[in-house]
Amino acid sequence: MHRLFYLQYSLLYIILQNRLKKKKNYLLILSVAQQAITLTYLYDTSYMNKTLKRLITVVVLLSVFGLLAWPKVKPLFSASSEGESDGGSNRGNSTLQVEAVELDYESIEDRIYSSGTIRANEVVELSTETAGLITEILLQEGRSVERGDLLVKINDSELQAQKQRAEYRLSLAEQREARQQRLLERGGISQDEYEATLNEVNVLKAEVRLIEAQIEKTEVRAPFTGVVGLKYVSTGSYISPDTRIASLQDVDPIKIDFSVPERFLARVSVGDLIEFSVQGVDSTFSGEVYAIEPRIDTDTRTLQVRAISDNPDRVLFPGAFANITLILDQIDDAIMLPAIAIIPELNRQKVFVARDGKVEEVEIRTGIRTSNKVQVIDGLEVGDVVLTTGLLQARPGMDINIVDLKKSTEV
Repeated sequence: MHRLFYLQYSLLYIILQNRLKKKKNYLLILSVAQQAITLTYLYDTSYMNKTLKRLITVVVLLSVFGLLAWPKVKPLFSASSEGESDGGSNRGNSTLQVEAVELDYESIEDRIYSSGTIRANEVVELSTETAGLITEILLQEGRSVERGDLLVKINDSELQAQKQRAEYRLSLAEQREARQQRLLERGGISQDEYEATLNEVNVLKAEVRLIEAQIEKTEVRAPFTGVVGLKYVSTGSYISPDTRIASLQDVDPIKIDFSVPERFLARVSVGDLIEFSVQGVDSTFSGEVYAIEPRIDTDTRTLQVRAISDNPDRVLFPGAFANITLILDQIDDAIMLPAIAIIPELNRQKVFVARDGKVEEVEIRTGIRTSNKVQVIDGLEVGDVVLTTGLLQARPGMDINIVDLKKSTEV
């Protein structure tokens, strides 16, 4: 039986020899087939043990599979080797294709971003100075009032009666004082008697003014021009100084409270401009810093700042959250560079500059940063061409070809 296998492999060898004569690597395949025939012959010997025979069988099968798979695998190895050789030759002779920007002056603003709260210019909770029943409510919720307008009236009938009595007594005392003055001129009475009557007149005048002051306390008037909020009392309610009547707010202009880190203490000053926005309003508003807290908050290490802004349309409501941009300085001749062009290294930053068709490495110092650009303080000048792509492949002295050149102001 083993001799039959030997004859079959011999026949396979002859067939492969005839079919592969025109193939490029037929010698290698024939060599493998020859080894398979030899192993089969050894397999037929009587002295081989069982384990060795199994090993020979596996080798023969692998050899046959290798013969069948080689025509399919061979093109892959050929293509890989050709690609590597072609790539190596291209790398040795090609010019690096890059994109770059040409630097030019730009106008930028040094800004601080913060958040804050909208506050009313003036705000007060309306209340009364005396207790009593409300007899009249003249305010209308959500409406504007002028300074001095009467908003709430408390019952003052008792005080009005006291005032009327004091006025009658004052009128009688004034008449008596006038008669005694004429008598004093003719010597009919002494100076002491006249001065006692005059003093009584002055006391009665003071009493009338005191009652009038008490009557004023029964009236709640607008302390400034503003907008009345929601009321919390009704006519006939008994109120005291602790009772909340309504709120009054002056919302034009409005104030914006925010804070900045203490490291900006020396750079923030009265008159600085701000820009801010609030949720629900698709507009950006402007304002001006008018007051700065003269101390640092020890809990947050921030400086409290207050700005003011016009609100003629009353679209800004006190209590709203505001996103604020504080403009510290404006620079009209700044050199700005795309942030992607900067290569950070230990304790320094550098860029690749194109000069005479070659790459040159330049160390720079940076300043203000925006969302996608960085100010260059030192190292570059207007007109320099800085690479923005190919930074990983670029090396000093390498030949480059700029395929896309833009102005830095266009990026």
